[in-house]
Amino acid sequence: MKNRYPLETIENIRHALLNREGTVAVAESVTSGHLQVAFSQAREASAFFQGGVTAYNAGQKTKLLEIEPICALKTNCVSQQIADDMALHANKLFLSHYAIGITGYAATVPEMNINELYAYIAIAYRNEVVGRLRVEGDAQQDSFAVQLHYTKVALEQLELALTANAGS
Repeated sequence: MKNRYPLETIENIRHALLNREGTVAVAESVTSGHLQVAFSQAREASAFFQGGVTAYNAGQKTKLLEIEPICALKTNCVSQQIADDMALHANKLFLSHYAIGITGYAATVPEMNINELYAYIAIAYRNEVVGRLRVEGDAQQDSFAVQLHYTKVALEQLELALTANAGS
């Protein structure tokens, strides 16, 4: 089976983090653990990947990731603020230099009037959000393909943040 993760991007992240003795952690929802699997594909993953949390619902996001409950319920846990808070808490929880937070929709939810697919990504560096992005998904694709797309974009955003902080 062909590897579906962007191995060149993962290698670039690995190289950048190892060169500066940096680490990364993740807090993910919509990608369902794909970021954690992607990082596990890197050589020497344990030298830079601290770990991750996958939390799907508001209850677990508030409990495990300290997401503010009223905001979580008001937005169905899908907003840029939620992604920011997820990344910041992953930074704190795993004592990592960098963290990725991602939340969104990989499938439509007609009963909630969610017909468009999108995700919010946040990149945190030393407990400060340094990158934010809203990424669109293709409702014509299955949810697995959408999750892989979001994973790829999140990894690219981390790679960009590492490039921007090359001297750190």
